[in-house]
Amino acid sequence: MTARRVIYEGRVQGVGFRFSVKEIAQGYELAGWVRNLPDGRVQLEAQGDNAEIESFLQAIEDSHLRPHIRRKVVTPIEPTGGLKGFQIRS
Repeated sequence: MTARRVIYEGRVQGVGFRFSVKEIAQGYELAGWVRNLPDGRVQLEAQGDNAEIESFLQAIEDSHLRPHIRRKVVTPIEPTGGLKGFQIRS
């Protein structure tokens, strides 16, 4: 199991970004969450099989969200236990 934190910058709030990411996540075997940050960025954390996470992140890039993303920073993090499904956090 592996985990990633991704910070998205650009016009990623107010465009349905979190809801679209949650919908995309339903097609993958992973757990995690997505939330808006106070500074206008969006933070995503996902854990699962490395190939699933990479495919999931690529699906976000290939989706209708791409024009809203100006920059993304991907950081490996330690997986945590107890996460189930993929959620939107506030």
